[in-house]
Amino acid sequence: MLAMGSEEWELYPSYIGSQVMEYRPISEDSDDDWNGEVAVSLDAVLPDDLLEKVLSFLPVASIIRSGSVCKRWHEIVHAQRQTWSKMVPQKPWYFMFTCSEEAVSGFAYDPSLRKWYGFDFPCIEKSNWSTSSSAGLVCLMDSENRRRIMVCNPITKDWKRLLDAPGGKTADYSALAFSVDRNSHKYTVAIARSNQVPTEYYQWEFTIHLYESVTGNWVTPFTGVLLGWRGGDECVICDGVLYYLVYSTGVLVSNNEHRHCLVMYDLAARPNHTSLMSMAIPVPCALTCGRLMNLSERLVLVGGIGKQDRPGIIKGIGIWELHNKEWREVARMPHKFFQGFGEFDDVFASCGADDLIYIQSYGSPALLTFEINQKMWKWSVKSPVSKRFPLQLFTGFSFEPRLDIAS
Repeated sequence: MLAMGSEEWELYPSYIGSQVMEYRPISEDSDDDWNGEVAVSLDAVLPDDLLEKVLSFLPVASIIRSGSVCKRWHEIVHAQRQTWSKMVPQKPWYFMFTCSEEAVSGFAYDPSLRKWYGFDFPCIEKSNWSTSSSAGLVCLMDSENRRRIMVCNPITKDWKRLLDAPGGKTADYSALAFSVDRNSHKYTVAIARSNQVPTEYYQWEFTIHLYESVTGNWVTPFTGVLLGWRGGDECVICDGVLYYLVYSTGVLVSNNEHRHCLVMYDLAARPNHTSLMSMAIPVPCALTCGRLMNLSERLVLVGGIGKQDRPGIIKGIGIWELHNKEWREVARMPHKFFQGFGEFDDVFASCGADDLIYIQSYGSPALLTFEINQKMWKWSVKSPVSKRFPLQLFTGFSFEPRLDIAS
């Protein structure tokens, strides 16, 4: 692991089974004229439920760190308690790591305390795995066979492997989406696969596979054919609808039309015979790439804006929100921030939750945040990840830090 300049912090599971000192309050006044009154720790008289309530107002990092104060606090922090479901809402963290064939380890950024923590992420074996997060859980798909699926809580390190997903290696493109019900903690995994029809360049078979944690099984509610469009690796579940970004093959699209389009699939109705392209929504402008995200059940698109004469070359970054099947521009990245990345790639990483968006260039460890409600751009504290050679690549994804949810 790389050396960090910021504070080192061992995560939640590191305290499990570790030795914890009994807490014994002592008086700070040892003078001979001490009046004999007994010094009593507030902790000693505070009932468990009130102590839990007090701790629940702290950031997650502070709660976890408090587990090393004494044996009682350790037991409270690590117990599966309902109190943690009533915690003050936490801003999503960002896990950053380098792209390599080595075991994945990196650093997690906490925007509330503006600190980076050394972080070994559970389950991820290689840096090219696909990820999708929701309500404290992260879903991961092995990008080699695209069948192996994991669900984990990065903070508690709880994880499980799901049944292998249908399709897999035979798919040309696979996209992963994940949605957790915040009340019941039930979750849905969606995988959208796209395969080129043999000998037909402009026809692509499109299939949706769904996994429900309630049943523990996969179903395939939709299979269709896209004409002139192919799938990719970008999709998200928002308010019960699967949104999927598709790409023009250049056969049936004129030069004046955009190269990206958004298709929708209702996960509640689950129609098995429908024309997805008949309801497709064009992207707001020519994009070099697009990143979809669910911000409090609002569908948000972060896209690289292409130059007018060369749409494949990025000139800026825009943020849009979908309202009644129409895009409304939220913001455009100010030029000083765009330049702050140095050489910005046409394709980049971006994700978020709640009201916070993260943007990162694959060629730099610099991390920019955007608070969508306040429309505020801000650099993170400098990342402890350093660039060791010119072609080194970086990536990452966000997740909500929660203690109350299990896979």
